[in-house]
Amino acid sequence: MKLQRKNMLRASALGALVVSGALVLTACGSDDNTKNTDGTAKPSAAAAGDIKCDDAKGKLLASGSSAQKNAVELWVKNYMAACPGVEVNYKSSSSGEGIVAFNQGTVGFAGSDSALKPEQVEESKKICTGGQGINLPMVGGPVALGFNVAGVDKLNLDAATIANIFNDKIKKWDDEAIKKLNPGVTLPSTAIQAFHRSDDSGTTENVTKYLKAAAPDAWPHEAAKKWAAPGGQAASGSAGVAAQVKQVDGSIGYFELSFASSQGIKTVDLNTGAAAPVKATGENASKAIAAAKIAGSGSDLALKLDYTTKAEGAYPLVLVTYEVVCDKGNKAETLPTVKSFLNYTASDAGQKVLLENGYAPIPAEINAKVREAVAKLG
Repeated sequence: MKLQRKNMLRASALGALVVSGALVLTACGSDDNTKNTDGTAKPSAAAAGDIKCDDAKGKLLASGSSAQKNAVELWVKNYMAACPGVEVNYKSSSSGEGIVAFNQGTVGFAGSDSALKPEQVEESKKICTGGQGINLPMVGGPVALGFNVAGVDKLNLDAATIANIFNDKIKKWDDEAIKKLNPGVTLPSTAIQAFHRSDDSGTTENVTKYLKAAAPDAWPHEAAKKWAAPGGQAASGSAGVAAQVKQVDGSIGYFELSFASSQGIKTVDLNTGAAAPVKATGENASKAIAAAKIAGSGSDLALKLDYTTKAEGAYPLVLVTYEVVCDKGNKAETLPTVKSFLNYTASDAGQKVLLENGYAPIPAEINAKVREAVAKLG
């Protein structure tokens, strides 16, 4: 039964990858038929078909994960174009800040790259009257290891070597461990400058979960949102780490693939033990996420990821961003907008946006459960 379910998940994920389409963008034409009467941009017909405004109204505040920032910006643009008069304001900060805001009752939902901890669920019950916070997986994707080493265009690393780099054990780019993984590549003696997140980050937690699972002997630290390893330099948010890697020779850092793609930052291929090193792509991340198992119960859809997979073409350094909402007890004034917006993000059109922008769609079987959970929000 477990094998059958695993195969179903994998098939569902691969099926989601077949779907392709253009981004929902405002078209340019000689006449002004791309505008609503109030001057806002109209979505494409395809997008409008998947966006149901229903009783959405007013302003919806949300905050949290910077990992999903680029996806949310596109979602919000498409949604607000289809639903004039509705404003969705997502503050990209960090998973930790998003959860704090959610449990203080200042946002309609929060984005988090790690599922709620038991104590956070307990705290949420004060805000979710008669209910509690739940995790709805909405965005998948690879965590890219971006690098900037003059003269090096391609770089392979394994989990143990990555752990030793970020643990301040490997200090030069021409270290024997790196040379062994990159035969034929001329590596300089440039000092390694490793960048990590300064804020409590779900991305950090997923990176450290990967290192702890795939290289336990080289990574003695516990997986956590707060960076624990010695050495290195800190920067705020995924955008901050990417900016440092972009400008500093000899640097390496971790952030979502969309940040690397948008800034032309080269990324590491992971040596997982498969026949060939695996590139950080949305498709390869989906292959890894397809093996995930639902660890939550009821409407809570927290996932357990396999960071040690050696499946061909599966990129195991992945994260899933959850939208954290109350299953019951949402504020009456924002509940219709929360449901309407999340219905769109979990729709076929909403998930297409992910693959087209360096993220990975949530496997179809899991996403179907997300839609069911959104429909039941009260």
